[in-house]
Amino acid sequence: MAAGRPDCDLELLGLHRDGQHAVLSWNRHGVSDLEITALPAPAPLEIGTDLREPPADGSPDGTSRGVPLPHEVVTRVVPTADPDGPVVALSGSRRRPGVWWLPHGTALRTPWSSRDQDAVLAAGHPPVRPFPLHPTARDGLSLGGWYYRAPGRSPDEAAPCVLHLHGGPEEQERPVLQPLYHELLERGLDVFAPDVRGSSGHGRSFVDADLGTGRFAAIEDVADCAAHVVVAGLADPQRLAVMGRSYGGYLTMASLVWHPELFRTGVAVCGMSDLSTFFVGTEPWIAESAAHKYGHPERDADLLRALSPMSRIDALRVPVLAVHGEHDTNVPVGESRQFVRAARERGLDAELLMLREEGHDFRRADNRRLFRRTAADWIQRHLTTT
Repeated sequence: MAAGRPDCDLELLGLHRDGQHAVLSWNRHGVSDLEITALPAPAPLEIGTDLREPPADGSPDGTSRGVPLPHEVVTRVVPTADPDGPVVALSGSRRRPGVWWLPHGTALRTPWSSRDQDAVLAAGHPPVRPFPLHPTARDGLSLGGWYYRAPGRSPDEAAPCVLHLHGGPEEQERPVLQPLYHELLERGLDVFAPDVRGSSGHGRSFVDADLGTGRFAAIEDVADCAAHVVVAGLADPQRLAVMGRSYGGYLTMASLVWHPELFRTGVAVCGMSDLSTFFVGTEPWIAESAAHKYGHPERDADLLRALSPMSRIDALRVPVLAVHGEHDTNVPVGESRQFVRAARERGLDAELLMLREEGHDFRRADNRRLFRRTAADWIQRHLTTT
């Protein structure tokens, strides 16, 4: 079987035990499309058959049907005894994630949810459905992302806005329930979560576009995304903040020193401030993988130095909050410490929130709540006061 769509990436595949049906989940710019496909019965091959030739009608047997979804994103597919009734795990922007049975297009739910998502809904935060944006980078590359409008905001109001940058860099922003975003939205802050170059879900060339010296263009993408929401009339250019975690934390620091006039403040979570010290302190397997993305720590030392936020720290002009798990071995906590220390030495307001008993990912519910509240308090204070 060969399957392909020009506008999507095939993300998940479940093969029914009868060998005659498959469940396919496609990633279409962050939203999932689900299909059930009937597979052709294997035919005897004659000598001389060209296996590269596709079926005459261009599909396995011409019988694929779309399945309506109650959520935007499929995270797992499991075929059942009924070829037309798969079980899927779904996540979406306005409801708790759940496991659903989809017999013949009917959605039947078996509920499950995480503590964070329960907390969002229990607190009465109105779920916000984001809408897609497609900024254009200065070199013409088409970017993507999702914009969350704070509840009750006038459509023509230019709002205080937080650009949130995901990690990876190969992760992708998708329209799922995000407790952090709802914490910010509850404070009257819009959120734009872009996919800059290097993100997945936009094709292989997009993923590879930030390798090596392409990292400079990824930093410029952040500025271009900020310009896009301002020109669109969504965001107030005088009230922009940037934040992100892991690689997004690195991009946050880089954006603050490459474009010091653009943002009023930043929140860098588990980010790398100096790529040279990062390579020294991280896990060996991470260093090996990161060399392909950023550059070799010895052969490309000059490039790593040029890409490091610490190399441009004198350009920093705004307050910064760093957040880090004390036991992080992916990105050692020293990366945040040295950035905060350097900011303070230059007379800037800078703080470090150290989360106890945490590593690179924050596992404890109380620490996640502390992080969300602290980050939202910080941004609200710096964007809404004169």
